[in-house]
Amino acid sequence: MPRYFFHVIDGRDILDNGGTEFPNLRYVRAEAIRTAGAILHDEGDRFWNGTEWQMNVTDASGQSVLKLRFSADDQDIAPDRE
Repeated sequence: MPRYFFHVIDGRDILDNGGTEFPNLRYVRAEAIRTAGAILHDEGDRFWNGTEWQMNVTDASGQSVLKLRFSADDQDIAPDRE
């Protein structure tokens, strides 16, 4: 089964050195979305400054197979609610 690596670049490079095996790209896409959602859920407040972050998924040879890009900017309009 092919191995894929989920690297996150958000001002720091968080490299996936172990990777995960998936049978095909459909499963890789689903895992990329799930993982990105978990990052946004857990660290979402960090991303409201307009800076883009991305997840680059590569195969075992280092070839990029898909990329997700995210940015969030509150435009300084919304009231600060905690």
